[in-house]
Amino acid sequence: MSAQQLTYEGLLEIFRESDRRFNANLEKQGAEFDRLMKIQTAEFDRRMQETDRRMQETDRRMQETDRRMQETDLRIKRTNEEVGNITGSMGRVIEHMVAGDNIIKKFQALGYEIESHSRNKKFGHTSSQDMRGEIDLFLENGDIAILIEVKTTLQTKDVHKLMRTLERFRRCADYKGDKRRFIGAIAGAVVEEGAMEIAHENGLYSIVQSGNAVEIAEVPEGFKAKEW
Repeated sequence: MSAQQLTYEGLLEIFRESDRRFNANLEKQGAEFDRLMKIQTAEFDRRMQETDRRMQETDRRMQETDRRMQETDLRIKRTNEEVGNITGSMGRVIEHMVAGDNIIKKFQALGYEIESHSRNKKFGHTSSQDMRGEIDLFLENGDIAILIEVKTTLQTKDVHKLMRTLERFRRCADYKGDKRRFIGAIAGAVVEEGAMEIAHENGLYSIVQSGNAVEIAEVPEGFKAKEW
């Protein structure tokens, strides 16, 4: 079969077909590019929205944290005020005990010739932590002293604390050559159940509020004040 002669019109047709195919391919690539751009744009928008949502959530959490910190500050402030009130209450309890119809007379009625008293009496020696402490109320005469632990609310643990204080006071007194005898008493505006019984079992007096006065609680039969 002989080759067909290429004419000018045939050559133009070849160019037109090539141009058509090129434009069709270009159009197809453009459509694919647009599709991919739409996908990427949608993904970018989604991520931006997610980022914005997370930033809003972070801002909300920061505001919540700030609110809680403000609440905590308020609670700390109230707690400090309450502690101050309690401290003031304990001071008033002690003042009430030694003023007017006071506890000194109550102990004098039991045969303790109290000559002087002091509040918040510190004792100790720098050579040993085991010889240091503080007494809320200290009553004394010539050969005996009464150490009183005062609390607004008296608990069992306060009884044990006083006994440890008495032991430290005894060691400190021995170190200094103080031969006096020491006895203990607990006092509270409110006395929790069991505290008074444990105090009496360990030879400690209990001081309670009675109306507008303070009283030494009635001791059980056979009670004997323990001496340190």
